[in-house]
Amino acid sequence: MPAIRTTVRRSLAAAAALPLLAVALTACGYGSQAKDEKVAHAAKGEKIGGLDTVKLGYFPNLTHATALVGDQEGIIQKELGGTKLSTATFNAGPSEIEALNAGSIDIGFIGPSPAVNGYVKSQGKSLRIIGGSASGGVKLVVNPKKIKTLDDVKGKRIATPQLGNTQDVAFLNWIAEKGWKVDPQSGKGDVSVVRTENKVTPNAYLSGSVDGAWVPEPTASKLVSDGAKVLLDESTLWPDKKFVITNVIVSQSFLEEHPDVVEAVLRGTVKTNEWINANPDKAKASANAKLQELTGKALPPEVIDPAWPSIRFTDDPLAATLDAQAGHAVKADLLERPDLAGIYDLRPLNKVLEAEGRPSFADAGLGVK
Repeated sequence: MPAIRTTVRRSLAAAAALPLLAVALTACGYGSQAKDEKVAHAAKGEKIGGLDTVKLGYFPNLTHATALVGDQEGIIQKELGGTKLSTATFNAGPSEIEALNAGSIDIGFIGPSPAVNGYVKSQGKSLRIIGGSASGGVKLVVNPKKIKTLDDVKGKRIATPQLGNTQDVAFLNWIAEKGWKVDPQSGKGDVSVVRTENKVTPNAYLSGSVDGAWVPEPTASKLVSDGAKVLLDESTLWPDKKFVITNVIVSQSFLEEHPDVVEAVLRGTVKTNEWINANPDKAKASANAKLQELTGKALPPEVIDPAWPSIRFTDDPLAATLDAQAGHAVKADLLERPDLAGIYDLRPLNKVLEAEGRPSFADAGLGVK
């Protein structure tokens, strides 16, 4: 199986959201620490298959709102009955993959790139993508005094979260389609691509160090609140305006040993997404309440209000878009084409959906045989 280029692998390993793949990753947080969280809702009833606890990992980020809300509202715990839901939060894709491989978590919410990187590095033995969670929520925001049209981006300094991450690859691909040239490693060329952590980008923008950024929510809306303008929503570049930003993964060993528990968690995520989409305002408040609990600070209205509707919560893993993102990374010379056959196992999800009388989702030919 082809390996990721050494320079990219090093940057990804150190990076915060691992993105390598498919376009890299995730749209999430930074650092490498996991934080154990108390169980917010008590387990009640019979344990599934006699299992005491299932360990779930996710990021304290809006693109992981299925987990935030499902945990906050007790929806996932309800489906688990007497099997206790234990959660841990992460600020980086690599650390979550490490936790999954070590058995510290069993199931996780994560961006496509760290999932792909984990799958490739383990030679297809570590994990499966078993469901979707979120789509969209990525924008090109700019200083309106310096950049008024898309063509004005040429010659400017634009931030992305990190080398090879999902947004970085998407921006490099967009630059290439404009016919401009940029060295993918240094970021130098017709546009200066400045790799900057999302938490640092607002200050970089205010100081004038960058003229804009291709970033996920809520960073994009934070920049807008600081005077930036949305120049392009990445969703407009994709068919049906959908592309994967967060998926649900599981360790292969846990899936094999506890399929009923995996199905229960997926029932919880499906019901959570249904509740989010039926109650957007309540769901937004629920996600923000969980963020405040986890981080000590809720998002202000001027940030969360515009950010929330730009993210779509879906059970569809949007497998074809993950494969397309991988192609963009290959074209940008950041990734050698990986063998992704078997990265998906959507059988548990589709079983849950069938029981709900809902249509199943496809794996773009990348599912287990």
